[in-house]
Amino acid sequence: MAIHTQRLSVSEAGKYVLLGIVALLFVFPIYSLITSSFRPGRDLMRYGVTFASIIPNFFSTNNYTALITGHSGEYPVWYRNSILLAFFQTGFTLAFSSFVGYGLGVYQFKGRNALTMLVLVILIVPLQILILPLYKLTTTLHAMNTFPGILLPFIVSPFAIFFFRQYAVGIPKDYLDAGRIDGLSEYSIFFRISAPLMIPAFGAMAILVAQQSWNNFLWPLIVVTTANMFTLTIGLNSLLTPYGNNYDMLIAGSCAASVPIIIVFFFFQKYFISGLSAGGIKG
Repeated sequence: MAIHTQRLSVSEAGKYVLLGIVALLFVFPIYSLITSSFRPGRDLMRYGVTFASIIPNFFSTNNYTALITGHSGEYPVWYRNSILLAFFQTGFTLAFSSFVGYGLGVYQFKGRNALTMLVLVILIVPLQILILPLYKLTTTLHAMNTFPGILLPFIVSPFAIFFFRQYAVGIPKDYLDAGRIDGLSEYSIFFRISAPLMIPAFGAMAILVAQQSWNNFLWPLIVVTTANMFTLTIGLNSLLTPYGNNYDMLIAGSCAASVPIIIVFFFFQKYFISGLSAGGIKG
């Protein structure tokens, strides 16, 4: 028994060592990005990321100071634009997509399967194919270079609709029937019964939609025409020009740009994990 316990301990230790090595491999790029943001860009371009640069000799905030005050002070404006767009797109997408997905998953009506198939067809269509009709629609609505012009094509996500639909299918119908017996309207059933049961779905979609909005580059690049409407992705890309590349501000800006999406992930992951745990207990 003692030998078996010792072997088990060695096995467990080996697992922890292996997982630690894997964790270091994933953490190293993030750590190197953070440390590089405090180094002069010319040194980074000259020597690259080496083992000597893992522990820098000094930390200087000059890059972040130049980021906030330099380049006509536009970086805070880009940051604000990205935060506003991510906030509103996440809110609108969760609201509208959950309504549509819930309706397709719970209610029985003629054409339900056809609408579900239509959602799947739209899901597999690449955005590049839709660029021209979306651009024409945006110009017709006079929404170029505006927040609505950036948001409108994406406030209803076919992936989110299908995700909510699949989650709504699993809601016990007894809960909904009990609400109807108590005299609740269909809207009250959704907000008071179904929505609380779908919190894990909302949490997972909040992470994915916020990340998609935060990293969106192609469509804002087409719609936006002035620097004060730039998002972070477009603004940071504008630092790379044929006349010179401002790597100091680019690396510091990229490092600072990752903070909000990390906060969103850590805030909503608990709902997602709790939902998986609850599903595992029920299953």
